[in-house]
Amino acid sequence: MVERVDEQDQVMAVVGRSEAVDRGWLHRIAVTVCRDREGRILVHRRSEYVDRFPGHYEVGLGGAVVPGESYEEAASRELAEELGVRVPVRFIVKFLNRGGLSPHWLAVHEAVLSDTSRPDPDEVMWHGWLSESELLRSMRENLFTPDTHDVLSHYSSAVERRIV
Repeated sequence: MVERVDEQDQVMAVVGRSEAVDRGWLHRIAVTVCRDREGRILVHRRSEYVDRFPGHYEVGLGGAVVPGESYEEAASRELAEELGVRVPVRFIVKFLNRGGLSPHWLAVHEAVLSDTSRPDPDEVMWHGWLSESELLRSMRENLFTPDTHDVLSHYSSAVERRIV
């Protein structure tokens, strides 16, 4: 179940996620971009067994926000489920994303990982740390999820604004 929301991200109803996707209703998604202490970005390849974008690469670990859950709670839960780590996540940016399977509000978070992760093989078939130049090259050579480009664009812009 997910919360169907409006253009201002206000809850309208609780609906099934498949119904929200099929009907193109706005709902909430939370992802986390993971970095290591050297600033590299964690890239992972989705399992062949997941129902959405199997085998695709992506930089955001995450998924749907369940009813009553905050974006940050969802980002933390999804990170633990998919990567097997429990670390603080920091909100970076939220935007209305009309790409991918259906329109949704997408909240991007960041986490710095220092210890070894234990990915769920049902979710993640491969993962590795890439520098920004390696990531850009990989995005030209491999099939990434539709959200990846938007996540990276908004994430990079928001992080850059915070530094300046």
